[in-house]
Amino acid sequence: MRANDTIIAAEQRYTSGLYPKRPVAIVRGEGARLFDADGRVYIDCVGGQGAANLGHSHPAVVAAVQAQAATLMSCPEIFYNDQRAAYLSELAAALPFPARIFLCNSGAEAVEAGLKFARLLSGRRKIVATMRGFHGRTMGALSATWEPKYREPFAPLVPEFVHVPFGEVEALAAAVGAETAAVILEPVQGEGGVRPAPPGYLEAARRICDEHGALLLVDEVQTGFGRTGRLFAIEHSDVAPDALLLAKSIAAGLPMGAVALHERHGPLPGGAHGSTFGGNPLLCAAARAALRACLEEDLPRQAAEKGAWLIERLRALRLPAAREVRGLGLLVGLELRTRVQPYLQALLERGVLALPAGPNVLRLLPPLVISYDDLDIVAATIAEVVR
Repeated sequence: MRANDTIIAAEQRYTSGLYPKRPVAIVRGEGARLFDADGRVYIDCVGGQGAANLGHSHPAVVAAVQAQAATLMSCPEIFYNDQRAAYLSELAAALPFPARIFLCNSGAEAVEAGLKFARLLSGRRKIVATMRGFHGRTMGALSATWEPKYREPFAPLVPEFVHVPFGEVEALAAAVGAETAAVILEPVQGEGGVRPAPPGYLEAARRICDEHGALLLVDEVQTGFGRTGRLFAIEHSDVAPDALLLAKSIAAGLPMGAVALHERHGPLPGGAHGSTFGGNPLLCAAARAALRACLEEDLPRQAAEKGAWLIERLRALRLPAAREVRGLGLLVGLELRTRVQPYLQALLERGVLALPAGPNVLRLLPPLVISYDDLDIVAATIAEVVR
């Protein structure tokens, strides 16, 4: 029996069944390459579903984790800690607006915290989200998520959430009023089909929120830390949100999230929220190394240049089965005229790993360190399978 088959059989025996698993056992990663148990090499355009911006096993992150694991791994926020203090300072310095930061463990937790903070600070309950938006699968985050297949099995969800068409300023203005606690949106909808916000949309959302005293929550769980060609996607516009929701690549693939709450909202009341594992020293050490590497290697610039190259390369193929190529930085979507799943399987068989973004969009989220040679192979392989 192949090593892949042995691992698959062992995992399948006890796994929850929740995940639509692909028939490959990944055991090692290096940069933008992954390796299965039988030694086959894959070009990674899944990128840990957006969590591997720095690539796999980045040496600086590995060294930071090894050193901190031998020093102190657990220290809840009822105590101060050197790694946490340093990371909060370094992340705050990198943000494009003054902020206080809550550290947690995932994107969904960052969204949950942001929603709680909005209701706490505003004294209101209504949340306005967008159609095709995806914010997570916990009950509050799921209430903000639009896709019915995710929501309907768990209804009734948290009340007083409404959804408006993404990118339509008039619809957003009509939905926000004196009872609105917050608007939550993504600067680029990832799961919703790789759809960048239209020019001026974030600025309009900021203005509408200010007119009604609502908070603007920007979900950058997938777009943060260089993915779109800026350190944060809000830097493509001149908008400071009330809260920036972060996760995925914040700690180079380790489980961490954060809410950067605008300084104008001041310290939150003690005990209003919390997390046992949030801000632990091990993850803070990893996140410090990841942020430093992202800046030192100028990964936002790499994402901007490589993403523009890849989008142009895919458009130049003029594939009859493709409706549109769109994206921002190295968050790239190829909208197809048919369902995407068969193409994902065909790509895997040819050594390229990719994601869906809805039923008919092929999503590419490679590590930002990926080489142009690998991107060229990805484009050529897509052309082969889509034709």
